[in-house]
Amino acid sequence: MTDRSPLAAVSPLDGRYARYTEPLVPYASEQALIRARVQVEVEYLITLADLDATPLEIGPDQRAHLRALYEEFDEDDADIVKALETQGWKDYSATNHDVKAVEYFVREHLPAGLDATQWIHFGLTSEDVNNLAHRLLVKPAVEDVLVPALRDVRDALAELARDHRDVPMLARTHGQPATPTTFGKEMAVYAARLGRALGRIERAAAGLSGKLAGASGTYAAHDAAYPDVDWPAVSESFVTGLGLDHTELATQVNPCDDLERLFDALRGANNVLLDLDLDVWLYVSDRYLGQEATAGETGSSTMPHKVNPIDFENSEGNLSKANSDLVFLGDYVTTSRLQRDLSDSTVKRNVGAALAHCLIGYRKCERGLEKVVPNEQVMREDLEATPEIIGEAVQTILRREGHTDAYERVKELTRGRRVTIEDFQDLFADLDVSEDVREELTQLTPAGYVGVGDELVDQLGD
Repeated sequence: MTDRSPLAAVSPLDGRYARYTEPLVPYASEQALIRARVQVEVEYLITLADLDATPLEIGPDQRAHLRALYEEFDEDDADIVKALETQGWKDYSATNHDVKAVEYFVREHLPAGLDATQWIHFGLTSEDVNNLAHRLLVKPAVEDVLVPALRDVRDALAELARDHRDVPMLARTHGQPATPTTFGKEMAVYAARLGRALGRIERAAAGLSGKLAGASGTYAAHDAAYPDVDWPAVSESFVTGLGLDHTELATQVNPCDDLERLFDALRGANNVLLDLDLDVWLYVSDRYLGQEATAGETGSSTMPHKVNPIDFENSEGNLSKANSDLVFLGDYVTTSRLQRDLSDSTVKRNVGAALAHCLIGYRKCERGLEKVVPNEQVMREDLEATPEIIGEAVQTILRREGHTDAYERVKELTRGRRVTIEDFQDLFADLDVSEDVREELTQLTPAGYVGVGDELVDQLGD
């Protein structure tokens, strides 16, 4: 197959967005999956040699040679495996079986002097190899690519929060003017939410669990050959040696509840960012946020003045697509007919695509956050034009002073009406309160009514 231009790619992940998805290639490509299968087969072969029960012996140099098969695995090696599967290679006919092709690849690359052909894939079913290989890819894809990208977004939010901690801004509950907040506090909320979501993802990735128990999960072939070996213990040692938790009870299929937990954790983080994308879009629409224009960039093909919030819109679209895929994957991979059916095999090949949409969404959101600039003047003008929002403070102070009708009086003045600060001053003049309280009330301003919003930013920590 000749190399194609990204412009000829069927999927935008390998076409338009290839520069964003490139970091996932070592984990999401078919070559990566083949390499991971080779790793499992090689390490399992070495594990068999370490058992006292087997006559297999593999010396240090031979082990190094075997491990180089996956440590130095390259495109030419992948082409050989693919040829073994689809068209045949040397004296081999096409296997039409991807894992068998890997077995033959290892067989053909055994080090000199090692008679181990019959021990490759000994007692295994393909799912023993595949479930481990997939997790050997998903784990670092999340931990080394997605998590750092999410941390970058979290850090960008934290920086915005700290830089603008005391910038007053009109809040909107139910889309209506509400008690003011600060722009920094609102960004801190998202940073904190994302931080918690990151912790959940990290725990889920660390808990990925692998299975190696044969065709029906009973170690039957292993036990038939060597009944005196504690095969569940061997399996546990092997799987944990790969950096995964061990699934003790399984059918032929690893139940995949661990993957479902990870997909759900990713979806939780994506939902935080989708919420952020929507809010920032609205802030841009309300002119609370400006955007730094990029030289040479076109906002609209017909309206030259526009600087559109395209990064947040792109993030929203990709994260929505990712979530759709993650829900589907989580639902699908946790079910299997009886002890095994093959429908999940093709589905699992799409895990990388879901992760890729996540990564694009994270990078687009981060890029958007780097370009937004709070428009403090617009925010203050909006606050000054909405004096009714101090009504909450007024009625709360009056309640403190024992006025049982405080809420009703402020409601009568403000509900459904446009009021001015002078209207409030007239109300204060008629109140039966001490002069100190009257002075306290007259000092209330929309911009100053932000509570301890600025101090709450400090809850973020480092």
